[in-house]
Amino acid sequence: MKNPHRFNRSKSILSYWRLALGGTFLCTGLALAFVASSTMTTPVGAASAQSAGFYTRQIPLAGTSSPQTGDFTPSDGSQGQVEFAGQGVTEDGSPGPVPGTVVNRSLSKGPGKGASATSGKKAKSNPQLNFSFAGLNLYQQRYARGGNQFTVEPPDQGMCAGNGYVVEAVNDVLNVFNAGTGTSALPDNTATNIVGGFPRNVNHAVDLNSFFGYAQAVTRPSGPPFGPFVTDPSCLYDAATQRFFVIALTLNTNPATGGFTTVNHLDVAVSQTSNPTGGWNIYRFDVTNDGTNTGGVNPGPYLGDYPHIGADANGFYITTNAYPWCCNGFSGAQIYAFSKAQLAAGAASVNMVHIDTSGLVSAPSEAGSTQPGFTVWPAQSPGTSQFNLANGGTEYFLSSNAADEAQKPVSGAAGTRTSTQVVAWTLTNTSSLDTSPALSLSNNLVTVNQYGVPPKQVQPGSGTTADKTTTPDVAQGDCLNDETTLLFNGQTGCWKLLVGATAHAAGTEVIASPDSNDTRMQQVMYANGKLWGALDTAVSFDSNPDRAGIAWYILNPTNSKIVMQGTYGIAGASLTYPAIGVTASGRGVMAFSYTDDTTTKPSAAYAPIDGSVGVGDTHIIAMGATRDDGFSGYKQQRFPNPIRSRWGDYGAAAVDGNSVWIASELTQDSNCDYTAWGGPFFAGGSGDNLLGTCGGASHGPGTRTALGDWNTRISRLTP
Repeated sequence: MKNPHRFNRSKSILSYWRLALGGTFLCTGLALAFVASSTMTTPVGAASAQSAGFYTRQIPLAGTSSPQTGDFTPSDGSQGQVEFAGQGVTEDGSPGPVPGTVVNRSLSKGPGKGASATSGKKAKSNPQLNFSFAGLNLYQQRYARGGNQFTVEPPDQGMCAGNGYVVEAVNDVLNVFNAGTGTSALPDNTATNIVGGFPRNVNHAVDLNSFFGYAQAVTRPSGPPFGPFVTDPSCLYDAATQRFFVIALTLNTNPATGGFTTVNHLDVAVSQTSNPTGGWNIYRFDVTNDGTNTGGVNPGPYLGDYPHIGADANGFYITTNAYPWCCNGFSGAQIYAFSKAQLAAGAASVNMVHIDTSGLVSAPSEAGSTQPGFTVWPAQSPGTSQFNLANGGTEYFLSSNAADEAQKPVSGAAGTRTSTQVVAWTLTNTSSLDTSPALSLSNNLVTVNQYGVPPKQVQPGSGTTADKTTTPDVAQGDCLNDETTLLFNGQTGCWKLLVGATAHAAGTEVIASPDSNDTRMQQVMYANGKLWGALDTAVSFDSNPDRAGIAWYILNPTNSKIVMQGTYGIAGASLTYPAIGVTASGRGVMAFSYTDDTTTKPSAAYAPIDGSVGVGDTHIIAMGATRDDGFSGYKQQRFPNPIRSRWGDYGAAAVDGNSVWIASELTQDSNCDYTAWGGPFFAGGSGDNLLGTCGGASHGPGTRTALGDWNTRISRLTP
């Protein structure tokens, strides 16, 4: 075995993690209540570069790229590896200048109150599952580009489909699949992907640093030089232009230390043709100072967090949440509107209008006179005939206002974390983006059923002590509690493989309660003349404790009237991170993760949704094989207390003709028991020379790493 000590990490770890966000069939009935109590319209004139929170820019073409792995130094996987972004150190051994505690932020740290769920009718459509296959996983994330990648959780799920391809971008890796077979359409890079002295099969996946033209994220084993940190990818196929769009947030780092510099920008990749395996054009624009300085309380620089995308007939849209790097607070959702035609043509420069939504929403009395927009998610439309062409072209957005970001964006005090409103946004005259942008933005507060920040998820055994004799499928947790296993070097105690010579807190690790989301709006669609959206909420079931469930909405955006809405949940189960895809005929699928407190481990699931009956029965596509075993759920991995075991951030749905593609997170390797996880690191063991992959004597491929077990599942359904 070559260098068996290869996974012992540095004694002093500055852990980076994404801080976000994360029985009886039950559904809701109809609700027709509606309020348009506040409409705020803000125009921007074509002759002005800046007007009332609108800013016009020209974004130049930055270069071209393709989905292939860039140059790298092969990783030997030796002792002292940097496992997390922001973990680098300065020359005197102190942490880098900006430790990684800001990505995918959430100010809502406690639950709110949601609605009760009651039995509902079965949806009109009963989607047929046509095809399903394994998507990207943590093993591919960590060991792409010769292993010069970070260990990252949770999986941020970007997925889109069209022209016979499915593109998936998750965290820092990307793959392109043949839609008919589920096999990768990218060249096989196994032979050159050497990690620990052996070729590593990552199913042809390419790291996003390569895709966007950057140096490798980290140089194994020592760390420097560090490349930029790429995160939060999203994907869209636009049938009108026959182009794929992939975007991501990129955080600049100090090449010598790995510390974040606070400079961050959005990268936009646009395929040059309808074939995503070919060339792409790259556009970049800085978002470091895109936020409102509210009297010095939330001063910049800002982080352009949680970017998501949509499109109408004329424009391509990205929205972010601006958080100050300096302190606890929120500086409003930002909207970026581009000329879609110019992007699709690969223009040398592209028109872009930046809109700051701070103070644009009328607010309940406890928040003052106005609120900022929070996670203002732009709508996507299926096909080429579903766009609203009225008023010079119209794009829609949805957002929510239960979270502290909306209710208490400056003070840092907790809000109610509960609301009976969502916000419908309308952007008009989008055709002007091609020439001299002159946009108008308005919003309406729409009364809906009560929703609130959900509690943590449940999974079998949540809260009980991790113990390899009774719960062998949480190998990392079992290892951290294990003081008896004999190791390859004659020492005793598995925990030494993970936390080195640090003090050991024996028996302190428990099976996680995975994190839920915080009521921020999730994927939005405009289809069949209606606006569709969903968010995570607390759901109550008589005398049973609240669970994580889903609030969903179908509304007429032209008059802000709710057509249907509901609170969706299952007693004893947790449903999280919904994503809705709807065909032109108004039939759709809502994807989500599903787990319960008795038998069902984190699984990929869906339910039908339509505008006649609403949401139907839950169907599990792929059962989770193990419990959530991610590093962010364990105290000894040095994460903030209380622990937040990260799960999700967002799922994905995409419409391709009459089909809806969905992608969700789950756990998926039933063959990775404790003995296989330890392999030759345990005395007398055999298998992979990288800890925790369960790759066997052939050295992979695996579906997990020592520090986590997330997988993704991609499925095609006909509603």
